Amino acid sequence: MDSVAKTTNRSEQKSRKFLKSLVRKQPQELLLVIGTGVSAAVAPGIPALRSWRGCIEAVIEAAGQLEVLHPGDIAEFRRKVTKDRDLLVLAHDLIRKMSPRTGDTKPNFFQDCLMEVFDSLEHHIQDPLVLQAILNLMERGAMVLTTNYDNLLELFGRQQGRPMESLDLKDKTKVLQWARGHIKYGVLHIHGLYTDPCGMVLDPSGYKDVTQDSEVMEALQNLYLSRSFLFVGCGETLRDQIFQALFLYAVPNRVDLEHYMLVLKEGEDHFFKQQADLLLHGIKVVSYGDCFDSFPGYVQELSAQICRQGGPDADRVDSTTLLSNACQDCAKRKLEENGVEVSKRLRLSDTDDAGGS
Repeated sequence: MDSVAKTTNRSEQKSRKFLKSLVRKQPQELLLVIGTGVSAAVAPGIPALRSWRGCIEAVIEAAGQLEVLHPGDIAEFRRKVTKDRDLLVLAHDLIRKMSPRTGDTKPNFFQDCLMEVFDSLEHHIQDPLVLQAILNLMERGAMVLTTNYDNLLELFGRQQGRPMESLDLKDKTKVLQWARGHIKYGVLHIHGLYTDPCGMVLDPSGYKDVTQDSEVMEALQNLYLSRSFLFVGCGETLRDQIFQALFLYAVPNRVDLEHYMLVLKEGEDHFFKQQADLLLHGIKVVSYGDCFDSFPGYVQELSAQICRQGGPDADRVDSTTLLSNACQDCAKRKLEENGVEVSKRLRLSDTDDAGGS
């Protein structure tokens, strides 16, 4: 049965059609947004990589094993993680519980728990197909940001001899360099990275300095206006308050944009409703298949088609060039249509509304 299913999946992938508007994009016109689906496909043996809930559950278990939380607190957090919808608040409470009573979150036992959960990630890479596809696009000019706390892509890239660099929003200089295309193999972790837990931010208030910095916000908003975002392995990213504050609700006239999201088609009614809803945000929802097993192969073929469209000179793309001239003109036109003078910095619209509660 398994061999039959795999054969069926392969035949479905061969006959699958891709949106021409997507596969005809130049790699340097794309910004890939990587979610937990990528990590789950690459290292399925680590439950903490499969979802944000799974990560919190793993941290709670590690806290129990390392005896850094009272058993009563462990039981309470286990109860909450199965019922509470606002996982950011739960994670914030969890970190506070493992931090000094002074209210400071440094030092804390949360770092030790994360190191326990994500120990030796490079040894857990079972299927690097998706990572290789993403790396191929990066080599040709695509940018990458992630909501994940792991650095699987960077680890894999270094194994392939690429000078991968993990970035977070605390380092303004690096963020600006990355946003302007000067760090070809940089991966921006908008929530932070597990190797620096003290820099992890779990709610929009933690990014107050970023959202109030007009230079940083201009650079980030320009990306959302001028690049096509391709959401890969993302489930709840658009509900993420930090992503909303940085990109989604900070940019006017989103319906005029052209972004893409790869999703699992779990049911026709839900899928087509999702398509209609996200078109209002300028996002085209595309199904990679009816089962998660189709995801790696789909991403690989999609990447291959985009790279082929890039032509024989794709490898010689200047990493400092964000866009082709045509796309730059398009981005400039969109900015001017929105009443923004291109020479001036963009201003973040009401950050309180953008960030949620």
